[in-house]
Amino acid sequence: MEFTVGQIAEVLHGAVEGNGDQRIDRLAKIEEGQAGSLSFLANPKYEPFLYSTGATAVIVSRTLELRQPVTAALIRVEDPYTSFTALLEFYQQATRTGKRGVEEPAYMAASSTIGGNHYRGAFSYIGENCKIGADVVIFPHVFIGDRVKIGDGTILYAGAKIYAETVIGRNCVVHAGAVIGSDGFGFAPQPDGSYRTIPQIGNVVLQDNVSIGANATIDCATMGATVIREGAKIDNLVQIAHNVEIGRHTVVAAQAGISGSTKIGDFCVLAGQVGLAGHLTLANRTTVTAQSGVGKSIKEEGVFLQGSPAFGLRDSLRANAIFRHLPDLERRLRLLEQNGRPPEKP
Repeated sequence: MEFTVGQIAEVLHGAVEGNGDQRIDRLAKIEEGQAGSLSFLANPKYEPFLYSTGATAVIVSRTLELRQPVTAALIRVEDPYTSFTALLEFYQQATRTGKRGVEEPAYMAASSTIGGNHYRGAFSYIGENCKIGADVVIFPHVFIGDRVKIGDGTILYAGAKIYAETVIGRNCVVHAGAVIGSDGFGFAPQPDGSYRTIPQIGNVVLQDNVSIGANATIDCATMGATVIREGAKIDNLVQIAHNVEIGRHTVVAAQAGISGSTKIGDFCVLAGQVGLAGHLTLANRTTVTAQSGVGKSIKEEGVFLQGSPAFGLRDSLRANAIFRHLPDLERRLRLLEQNGRPPEKP
């Protein structure tokens, strides 16, 4: 697809500086830009590439002051990163597969309904009494169990498994291999050391604009619902246990694991391989750094946590700095005990 610089600026509510009639047919990193491509500059460390890029146009901040002449046309916006993201969304919609209709063989129970302008790929399965909205895209080998509800514009990629009773909102994305609604890990220990399965009779609710990564798993609730609230983004290979609640616009990175009945607030960030114990509460805007383990509730908003067990980021960094010097501190302490005075620092 091809657009002029001026057309793109109009979409982004930006101002063109340079030739707005030039044609753009692809997107590129600023350091790899070539004629016909559009790039963006958000991180100041990439500014030198602005003066050498071969890109036809670059999205920049309205407040950026040029240090030398540029050959590319500039599209000045309030926030280049957000504008470029919006442009990617626009491009994705414009170049979407466009597939519509039903590929055979595909199955949908007679008791289920689906809205107009949809796509059902080959070997997809839709169970009894499902209600699926319009503009839904269901790729091949998707399984949708009984009594599932799916909102308009949602995309289910190949091999996604949606268990019975799941509720998925509008404009959600469930990537390949994700499993939504599998049994929670509930087993009651018995006197003889064996375990008795506790029936998991709840469901999973994904609110609007939720994204679930490839091979992520979200367990149904024992009773009630496991809830992923509006705008939350779950990365690949994340495990979310029964009765967990994840707040609005919270992001959870790959390989994180969240134990049962934990409640995570709005606008939180859980980095890769974070582990959360069960029955905890994390306040809004909590950030947990990579490979940290959280074992207690966080009530104060805006806290940064690090370590295993995790505690305040500043204290964790200080503790790590001291830890690195422990051998020298131990040596000095031993000499102090022997000599009665501290030794000189090496």
